[in-house]
Amino acid sequence: MSVTLYGLTTCDTCRKARNWLDRFEVPYSFVDYRANPVAATTLKTWAQQLGGWEKLVNKSSTTWRNLLPQRKNPGSDPEWTLLLKEYPALVRRPVVLQEDGSVSVGFTDNGFKKLFGR
Repeated sequence: MSVTLYGLTTCDTCRKARNWLDRFEVPYSFVDYRANPVAATTLKTWAQQLGGWEKLVNKSSTTWRNLLPQRKNPGSDPEWTLLLKEYPALVRRPVVLQEDGSVSVGFTDNGFKKLFGR
């Protein structure tokens, strides 16, 4: 089994997730989505699998709080993808893409234990 972890190289949560995967010898590849932007269609697919854009976007982040009020209410998929392309730090981290195409976001020790059966 191989997974792809999407996140930011400088993100502490992504570092913790990578360390966990290394410790439990789970093979993975890491993609920094600031350096390698994720396609709009992929973002839309992730949002659909997670249950909507609200599940993909980190609204407790400083980036979200600093947005202009009119930017905080995207009304369509293209508006959401444009916002995330402009502000990649808004995506919850890390995004875990499994071989079967399933997607999850975030990191906790127990969450990863359940996700990877460790």
